[in-house]
Amino acid sequence: MSISVGAILEGVVTGITPFGAFVELPGGVTGLVHISEVADTYVRDVKEFLKEQDRIKVKVINIDVKGKIGLSIKQVNQAPGTQARDGRREKPRANNPSFEDKLAKFMKESDEKLQEYRRSTDAKRGGRGSSRY
Repeated sequence: MSISVGAILEGVVTGITPFGAFVELPGGVTGLVHISEVADTYVRDVKEFLKEQDRIKVKVINIDVKGKIGLSIKQVNQAPGTQARDGRREKPRANNPSFEDKLAKFMKESDEKLQEYRRSTDAKRGGRGSSRY
């Protein structure tokens, strides 16, 4: 079987290292799933996501001149049509508010807390503009 970039194959995890997992592909060829390509979330330890002898689907993302094969699990799992032009995944807008929305929410909450704080300290001092003596 010929392995080419972009192919989605099924393989068996043969080894786990701190930097990724080795996967045996059809034909006895072994490739590496780098830790950054294991899942869409932050991966501290590959062993939290994979075990040896797991059967997984992987996508071939590169083959270098020495014959080393780079694999990805997260590119197999992403939904079709969510790939941006530069290769990064786009996040859905409905569940992910923009930076401006987050900033506006923060500013509103901050102003409300500041007003509440000022009211409580003014009451302790005897109100605004009153003499302290």
